[in-house]
Amino acid sequence: MGGSFLLFSYLLSVFASLPSFTVVKADSDLTRPSLTPINRDLYHSSDDLIEQIKSLVHRHPEKLTVETIKAGNKGYTSEITVVTYCQSRKETDDKSKFRILLLIYDLRLVIAGVLDRLFIVFQSFGQHGRELITSELALRILSILSEEQFLPKMDRASLNGTLENVVIKVVPMENLNGRKLVEAGNLCERRNGRGVDLNRNWSVDWGKKEKDYDPYEENPGIAPFSEPETQIMRKLAISFDPHIWVNVHSGMEALFMPYDHKNRTPDGLPSQRMRLLLEELNNVHCHKRCMIGSGGGSVGYLAHGTATDYMHDVVRVPMSFTFEIYGDNTATLKDCFKMFNPVDHTTFKRVLNDWSAAFFTIFKLGPHQIDVHSKAAVSSMDKWVSIDEYFDGYLMGRRNRYGKKMEVLEVGMQEIRTYFRLFLLSSVLLLFMFCSRISKTGRQIVSAIPI
Repeated sequence: MGGSFLLFSYLLSVFASLPSFTVVKADSDLTRPSLTPINRDLYHSSDDLIEQIKSLVHRHPEKLTVETIKAGNKGYTSEITVVTYCQSRKETDDKSKFRILLLIYDLRLVIAGVLDRLFIVFQSFGQHGRELITSELALRILSILSEEQFLPKMDRASLNGTLENVVIKVVPMENLNGRKLVEAGNLCERRNGRGVDLNRNWSVDWGKKEKDYDPYEENPGIAPFSEPETQIMRKLAISFDPHIWVNVHSGMEALFMPYDHKNRTPDGLPSQRMRLLLEELNNVHCHKRCMIGSGGGSVGYLAHGTATDYMHDVVRVPMSFTFEIYGDNTATLKDCFKMFNPVDHTTFKRVLNDWSAAFFTIFKLGPHQIDVHSKAAVSSMDKWVSIDEYFDGYLMGRRNRYGKKMEVLEVGMQEIRTYFRLFLLSSVLLLFMFCSRISKTGRQIVSAIPI
């Protein structure tokens, strides 16, 4: 009897404790931080945004052209949409054909003086999938370029005057595969579709890892340009040869210049000109909120294998920048959408207006900051490319031109390069032997003449 009473008392105490257990669990759910979802009222899906841009180009063929470039390797494929703006479409097309003919003849990717009167700007958005606001900015800039939207205090005449001699190439969404992962629910994803950070996959100081290296955030890939996205971007950069490069990101408000892999900026007059332009943008459009300086010296960590350092050191773009257009430092580390993107309409509109205006200031002031003719007068030896670079671009171009979904094996590429080098070597040897033969024959004829 006593045992039954004790058992009953025990069960009663267990049941009595259940309500308090439920309350504790509910309280823990209430204290768990909520994650901000994508605001579908503000942001386009990736497919819709690309479709909007293509429709925009279709409505304004006199100023805009669009192409979709595809590439792939080892079973992974990607595509990048590229929009080009130019008021003088026909003239530029003719000159582009002339450049291609010279390219075939000289094996050069840039011919000095062909486009020396044009000011060329290359812009990339959406390199990291989670930074949706950057692609929205690309759409806004293209809408203004096509004159379907206008900036405050800018009329049609002043817009056309600013852009008369400017050619602009825009990549609105460099990392489409990574963006798809974000839209599927992985809101913190910045890498591409197979887990590589595209802004660590370029060749300048590639692969170096800092003490705080995080493979989830900064995986550089198995080799420089191992990813189809960076292969496409490299080909575009070398062939387009811009005066200004801007890589647009979000996460903070900043105007960065090289270097990302060093704690300093480049030396000399070009660096001073870059800083002057950034200070003007900060004063007028960023309202003195933006950090200015080298990426490596300002952020607090060094980044290796970045696009901007490659543009500066290898492509030798006179002005190479990384812009950070928005960041919410009140967001938790896991609340990535809020950290990298405006979530309310007022802030969303302000960011697009301020940074669109900043880019049009670049279009206006850039030609005055850079001697365009000095860009064209670069020594031709500086513009020769290695045979590896040439064949990479050539084979990629053939795949894009004919639309074949084929994979060029690395072994085959190596054989082509080897055969070409052997051909050059054998040609030199044959020429040497031929000249030696002529020289010997000439000496024999002279000695046979009687004195």
